[in-house]
Amino acid sequence: MTDDEAMTPARAAVRLLILSAVFPLFLFPFAGRWDWGVAWILIITLIVATLVSRWLAFREHPDLLDERASSFGAEDAKPWDKVLSPAMGITPLLVLIVAGLDERFGWTAHWGFGVQITGLIFVIVGYALATWAMVVNEFFSGVVRIQTERGHHVVDSGPYAIVRHPGYTGNLLACLGFPLALSSLWAFVPFALVLIVTVTRTSLEDRTLNDELPGYPDFATRTRYRLIPGVW
Repeated sequence: MTDDEAMTPARAAVRLLILSAVFPLFLFPFAGRWDWGVAWILIITLIVATLVSRWLAFREHPDLLDERASSFGAEDAKPWDKVLSPAMGITPLLVLIVAGLDERFGWTAHWGFGVQITGLIFVIVGYALATWAMVVNEFFSGVVRIQTERGHHVVDSGPYAIVRHPGYTGNLLACLGFPLALSSLWAFVPFALVLIVTVTRTSLEDRTLNDELPGYPDFATRTRYRLIPGVW
């Protein structure tokens, strides 16, 4: 990436705003209505959480901007992750699409206010956990690769002392909150795809780091679980 192509904070903010604005396109048109109050709360939460998380991470690690902007085209990016990385972004949108269709056709009776609030809390906590991971880990790339040119080393502080892949844990928790917040039982079907993609990517990434990143096997003995403490 040349200096002219390097990602600046302003360009990154514009890109994030554009990407965040896509969320309503995958929800309200499928629901057939724009006066869906809890959906607006969810969308605003997602936009604010995304902007805040990236601002905090890039403020702490400015060079992470360029890494995340250029990592997908990196020669040492794992070929399997060029499929799984986009899938990690697409499958949550499928959850929103199905939730929108559920709202339009009334497949699921609306759940209570308490369930919806619980879903929103899951979303907030999930984004907070993923943000914490990004702030702590200066090597939080968009694809799986060993960043030798950036002095890649094991990060074992913060949430990494709890699970080895807290960013993925946070993403799962947030996506679990979508069906709850939007009162959609059917949205758990695409959430299962989110879970499958996440577990697959976690397993392959963990194996790669164990084989190629010095110190990772010792880290794995200290932080035993990949995604869920006490489970896996």
